[in-house]
Amino acid sequence: MKITASIFTKITLGVLLAGSIAACNQNKPADKAAAATTAASDKPEIVYINQDSLSLKYDYAKDMRKRLEDKGKTAQGDVGGRKQAFQREVAEYQKGANSLSADQRATTEQRLQREGQELQTYEQNASAQFQSDQASETQKLYEKVYNFSKQYAKDNGYKMVFTFTNGNTNLLFADKSLDITADFLKKLNDAYTKEKK
Repeated sequence: MKITASIFTKITLGVLLAGSIAACNQNKPADKAAAATTAASDKPEIVYINQDSLSLKYDYAKDMRKRLEDKGKTAQGDVGGRKQAFQREVAEYQKGANSLSADQRATTEQRLQREGQELQTYEQNASAQFQSDQASETQKLYEKVYNFSKQYAKDNGYKMVFTFTNGNTNLLFADKSLDITADFLKKLNDAYTKEKK
């Protein structure tokens, strides 16, 4: 019985010793992983970009605003020219209306009314086209910034990138150390410059 107990004790001690050694060996990689996590946790995983700066300083956004401004001015000039021509035609009719027969006046008034409606439709279509162009340009801008920010976050180990706008009620406070706007803008503009070439 003593021999069996002695063997059992030796086996138990051997198993405990082997288990302790295995546990010690497992702690070494865990310690390295913990050290790496501690070092990595010094860098923030959540950062933000100032949207106001982005919209003012991103070259693509500037070019987009210029394109839309030019389209808007062209459309306004076109519609304005058509309105002036129509107003001149109406003024000429009013000057000579007394010298026209009733049939001529009725025909001219119907024509002017039709032209006025066509002008109004043209103006509405031009406005709708401009709004469509603006929405399309805004979507392209969003996609460019979104796709770039995904890659930027991946390259820099960020898990989340917020945008911050002055007066935004969703974000009350953010530490300036989390602001990556300057570096993000520089790299975004560099990418746009390469794209333009």
